[in-house]
Amino acid sequence: MHTRLVSFIALAAAVTACSSVPTRNAALDQAESRFNAAQADPQVVRLASDEMRSARESLTLAEQSQAAGKPLATIDHLAYMSSQRVAIAQLTASSRLAQEVTAGAAAERNKARLAERTAEANTANLRLAAAQESEARKTAALAAADNNALDAAELNRARLAERSNETDDANRKLAASQESEARKTAALAAAEASALTARDLKARSDARTSDLEDQLRALNAKKTERGMVLTLGDVLFASGQSRLVSDSGRNMGKVADFMIRNPMQRAAIDGYTDSVGSASANYGLSQRRASSVMDALVSLGVPANHLSMRPHGADMPVASNDTAEGRQLNRRVEIVFSPATEAVSTN
Repeated sequence: MHTRLVSFIALAAAVTACSSVPTRNAALDQAESRFNAAQADPQVVRLASDEMRSARESLTLAEQSQAAGKPLATIDHLAYMSSQRVAIAQLTASSRLAQEVTAGAAAERNKARLAERTAEANTANLRLAAAQESEARKTAALAAADNNALDAAELNRARLAERSNETDDANRKLAASQESEARKTAALAAAEASALTARDLKARSDARTSDLEDQLRALNAKKTERGMVLTLGDVLFASGQSRLVSDSGRNMGKVADFMIRNPMQRAAIDGYTDSVGSASANYGLSQRRASSVMDALVSLGVPANHLSMRPHGADMPVASNDTAEGRQLNRRVEIVFSPATEAVSTN
């Protein structure tokens, strides 16, 4: 009993398996075979790609229809359409390949004809150029023959002109040499005269400078890096005042006389104070005292534009402000004359 049951189950399974295997369709198999053969031909793939795509679509639809269990007539029709489209793709590829071959042959023929015509044109051009060159040689030979008769006379004229030019060049060189020599002689004479003049001017300038310095020393001026400096102590002013005392007139007169006798002389009047008091008060006092000296010189005949004024207050002391003697030395007015080498007298 058990053995019979097992046999029955095995038989049922075999029947079920056979019923699940799809039945093959000859038309569909033939269509697939034709499509695969066309797909393997590179010329068909290259020249009929659109037609092959259409055949592939028909074949795919036929395969799907069979898998879906659609009627045999539908599957056969779709397989037939796929085969026909494969055939169309093959014919299209053959036709287009033939067209390519024909077009290539025509192009080759045209190329050969063009090359032949080009060669003929080149040959004709070469013959024409040769003829023109020959004609040109003949013309040149005739011109040379005509010119030969004139060459001798032209050569003689050229030689005469060359000799004449050589003579002119020699004369110009001689004249230039003489002119150059004359210039050198004049330059040497001018240099010697200039040297004498420079030495004379320097000697005169040195003498005048020395004379001016002697005059300033007579006024008790001292030579410094700023020039000759004449220091006027605070004894010329009342204590804390900027008005000159009456005894100062004689000193101012000597300075004014020197400036008038040397009208090119220039001088700066610098005012200074000690450190007692505020800076602003000292600055104002130094300015007023310098102004008083300048006004006195102008009143004695010194041109105002020959003088300048510079107040310094307690700046630039010449002694210590810690002692009465030092503060007295710092309360001063200095007349700074321009360097003696810059002054020129009219005397």
